[in-house]
Amino acid sequence: MLTRKQHELLIFIDKHLRQTGFSPSFEEMKEALKLKSKSGIHRLITALEERGFLRRRAHRARALEVIRLPENVAPRRAAEAAPAAPAREASFTPNVIRGNFAPGLSGVPKAANEAAAVQLPLYGRIAAGLPIEAMRESGNSIEVPAALLGSGEHYALEVAGDSMVEAGILDGDTVIIRRGETAENGAIVVALVDENEVTLKRLRRRGNSIALEAANPRYETRIFGPDRVRVQGRLIGLLRRY
Repeated sequence: MLTRKQHELLIFIDKHLRQTGFSPSFEEMKEALKLKSKSGIHRLITALEERGFLRRRAHRARALEVIRLPENVAPRRAAEAAPAAPAREASFTPNVIRGNFAPGLSGVPKAANEAAAVQLPLYGRIAAGLPIEAMRESGNSIEVPAALLGSGEHYALEVAGDSMVEAGILDGDTVIIRRGETAENGAIVVALVDENEVTLKRLRRRGNSIALEAANPRYETRIFGPDRVRVQGRLIGLLRRY
């Protein structure tokens, strides 16, 4: 039997994995469970491992895998995953990728019989000195599950470096970005600094300043005036090759 906090954490991790494809950070888990320190999260994860609910993937930063769910949750998950009963045609709302994308930035849907995948432009490794606009002509693309995307314009970037490892983003990962110029506080964004440096960081607004936070204690948080930072998109998913 799990304690209330163990149950809450397991359900939160499972939901985060299903929605994003990668594990939540310890900070996100701490905030979700309203704990005061990350040490409590470590203890809960260890307890869930010992009870056979969670497994940590070796040599991966915060890579958690849900092995099983409590008996009172698993049947509900199975019901959610089962095909829904046929609805009347008038109420059917397909999950369609919009087609009114800007040239060079839009996801290009495949033929109808391959609608489960979408080709997105892959702009290469995110690096200083190259605004997103300057990377658009690479001509590369990557196949992405359509279910990972919502409405809007999307592109993909390959991550270089370890500055976001505690957010589950590793060197060599491919991040899926929804293009946009705004993002909520705490979102992981592609930010253009001083019109010439592109970086993937967590966005924090501090009064009249903008902080770009790394998810690695080896890197300092960088503070800028609002006129020096321009959001170019928000992280919505991640792909990883093993």
